[in-house]
Formats: sequence, C-alpha cells, structure tokens
Amino acid sequence: MSHPFTWVPAANERHASKDPVSQGRIQYAEGQSVTTLCGQMVEACDNELAWLWWTCPTCDDETRAIVGVPLRTETSELS
Repeated sequence: MSHPFTWVPAANERHASKDPVSQGRIQYAEGQSVTTLCGQMVEACDNELAWLWWTCPTCDDETRAIVGVPLRTETSELS
C-alpha cells in the first residue's frame, strides 16, 4: 500500500515528509533537504543506524491521521 508520505531519518529522529522522492529512488538521498510533517526543514541521513532512531512524535501522529489509524496514545488505552 502506498501512502502520500515517505519516512526520512534526519536530525537524529525518523521523520516523515510529503516532499517528492527523486525518480527511481524509494527514499531521499543523503543530504537532500526535505520539509517534514512536523514542520522542520531537515537533511536526509542515509545510513544503516539512522533507521533505528526514535520516531518524531508529531510526524508519527500526522502519518497516523493520514492513514486513518489511531494515535499511539489511543492504541495504548486499548490494551
């Protein structure tokens, strides 16, 4: 399933952005400037460990709203 956003490790967190990804790529290139769903302008980091960084809470909330799934606080209340 395709969504209108792409995850991007940047600024020591995993963010999400609606900026277009270069043709032929599935993620942003190292150093590419993108605007995140939390409103930051960041440079993409493309290394193995960057994908293990914490997820930006605001980007997480925004992507969940786009996809139509409950926010994390709502899902933790279900357990």
